[in-house]
Amino acid sequence: MNQNNTGFMGGIPPVTRNLLIINALIFFAQYLLGINKGQFSIIDWYCALFPINSEYFFPHQIITYMFLHGSIGHVFFNMFAVYMFGRTLEMVWGSKKFFIYYIITGIGAGAAQLIVTYLTGSPYPTVGASGAVFGILVAFGMLFPNVELMLIFPPIPIKAKWFVIGYGALELFLGFADRAGDNVAHFAHLGGLFVGLIILLYWRKKGFMTNGNIFK
Repeated sequence: MNQNNTGFMGGIPPVTRNLLIINALIFFAQYLLGINKGQFSIIDWYCALFPINSEYFFPHQIITYMFLHGSIGHVFFNMFAVYMFGRTLEMVWGSKKFFIYYIITGIGAGAAQLIVTYLTGSPYPTVGASGAVFGILVAFGMLFPNVELMLIFPPIPIKAKWFVIGYGALELFLGFADRAGDNVAHFAHLGGLFVGLIILLYWRKKGFMTNGNIFK
């Protein structure tokens, strides 16, 4: 046993660990600068993903938005998913490949949200790592389709492949349903999932994916 990797962060691979730390620190800065009062902080104004036809839109936001979050629950559940599933992917793929995958799926999710906000005329900005998290989920489901996950509500076991398929179907339904005030970027989630799926299918074809059995 390696005695140097002790403690909560000791056994977490570097990219996953740094994502947890960076997202937590940025949310803390958001909190101090106004988000705790229900207000946008200066970080949000410059780094949230505003609609492409907004005067506040800047190209860099397609990357920076995924490191911002709207509430403690938002950042907690996203980072919990990164911790639970991302560390496994990083151990299998290596840090560089995992980081590239995470960022590209996050960008894909942001691009999907830009298209939706442009078509619907929504003026609201988007924040959160959820799109990249959905990319992580589909990758985990593809690499480890028969691993059983324990749901929180209800507390029942479910295979990873069925969890991913079911969650994706739910997001698709919620995205098309008329849910005014939902305040959730469902199509960003689907964008991250779809881009992740395309990357994984390409990697599988090229032989880049370890244990790449898709929903078998």
